[in-house]
Amino acid sequence: MAEGFLLVDKPGGWTSHDIVARARSLLDEQRIGHAGTLDPMATGLLVLGVGRATRLIRFVQEAPKLYEATALFGVATDTLDADGAILSREEMHFDEGDVRRTAKRFIGRILQVPPMVSAKKVDGRRLYELARRGEEVEREATTVEIHDIEILDVSPGPYPEVVFRVRCGSGTYVRTLADDIASALGGRAHLTALRRSAIGSLGVDDAHTIEDLAAAAGAGSIGGLVISPAEGLRDLPSVAVAADTATAVGHGSVFPAGALGLGEPGHHVILDGEGTLLAVYRSDGRRAVPEVVMS
Repeated sequence: MAEGFLLVDKPGGWTSHDIVARARSLLDEQRIGHAGTLDPMATGLLVLGVGRATRLIRFVQEAPKLYEATALFGVATDTLDADGAILSREEMHFDEGDVRRTAKRFIGRILQVPPMVSAKKVDGRRLYELARRGEEVEREATTVEIHDIEILDVSPGPYPEVVFRVRCGSGTYVRTLADDIASALGGRAHLTALRRSAIGSLGVDDAHTIEDLAAAAGAGSIGGLVISPAEGLRDLPSVAVAADTATAVGHGSVFPAGALGLGEPGHHVILDGEGTLLAVYRSDGRRAVPEVVMS
């Protein structure tokens, strides 16, 4: 049975749960989860953990995400995207320089209020479930990190369309970012398109469409599309250990950080001599303790 990560190019109209359910059927494996929800309207990279690799999903989720988005300025919707009902429509007038200067103000650690249609929980209930019932609740602003924003195109007119690329940390709502930029310019905005092109160094160019997965399953080769746990965690620093140490790692032993050759504090992938992932350890610079052991 294949275990590792499956990179999927999610089409529009599918929920992340839909993709997981389809993958479970095609792979005949129930232990499948995803590394970060994509809204139904959104397309692009969805990383699935398969088998025991579901325990490693959180390390993928921590990597920066790269999105390409299109926002219509001057028009607000109740979901902050094109699937929602229009709340207001007011012309906005600005030039490309205004957008670029304003967007730069959002680079760094900023506060965001999660949208009501998000999967974030408030008092144990997911916000989108409340939104479906017509309820709106107070949401606390959370800190997110925007690494970079690149304005790719600005279409002129009373309702300008802005295409931008954003590299951001986990938990960022791009729809909220677009509306916040519009608010700083004196109006509102909503997303008309959103595509996730990368999570860390895992890119959508290496992902497979639903049709690809179905064809591979029919040919009995879908397991070959699953990349190894070590490849899926390639953005984490890694060390290979000798056989005797590998045995101790497999038992979840705690080590002095230097004994494993771990330098900087943080998460580290521990491999055996053949490059197979044994565990993920966390080092504080002095001790190395297991976070996930694969055996």
